[in-house]
Amino acid sequence: MNPILILDYAGIAVFAATGALAASRKQVDIIGFLFFAAITGIGGGTVRDLILDVPVFWVVNPDYLLICVVTAVLVYFTAHLFESRYKLLLWLDAIGLAAYCVFGAWKAYTVTGSPVIAVVMGVITASFGGILRDQMAGEPSILLQREIYITAALVGAGAYTGLAAAGLPLMWAAVPAALLALAIRGGAMRFGWSFPPYKGKPGRKPEDIP
Repeated sequence: MNPILILDYAGIAVFAATGALAASRKQVDIIGFLFFAAITGIGGGTVRDLILDVPVFWVVNPDYLLICVVTAVLVYFTAHLFESRYKLLLWLDAIGLAAYCVFGAWKAYTVTGSPVIAVVMGVITASFGGILRDQMAGEPSILLQREIYITAALVGAGAYTGLAAAGLPLMWAAVPAALLALAIRGGAMRFGWSFPPYKGKPGRKPEDIP
């Protein structure tokens, strides 16, 4: 198995696990686990493929749905073993982000040959499933946390694209880029890395404007 295929399967599995963990926090039934796992696992890749106008990956290969199903069932029977399911969710999400920002960039670069599109698709692939998960679970969006998130995906996708454009072999481009994204996101969670927030006045509601 080449590193890209490993990153693809890893991204699906860990994102599906975060969806199932979110379902466990809401104490839904097994069908809810399956739904959360599938939406989170395949959401970002589905949006990527629709934008790139290529066959949607899980329609071509239903094995991806089976990965989501197996992951959901495993989490359903083991989630209670973890003391802090939200912390586990965040760390698995970081691993999924690292894997999928590189895979999304690889696929977009292969399809379009554009470094810019590759980086954008890497970020979308890595983040959209988590956004859907948080919205459906009624959790605070991971995008609104102070710690660096999108930047980690941006750096990982950019690193892969730059290394690939420089002619490096697949493994030497994909693996370091994924590890870099994981290090940035993991460091942000561990040490609270963030950018300075906007300090201006918040926007007013329309009814408050004279």
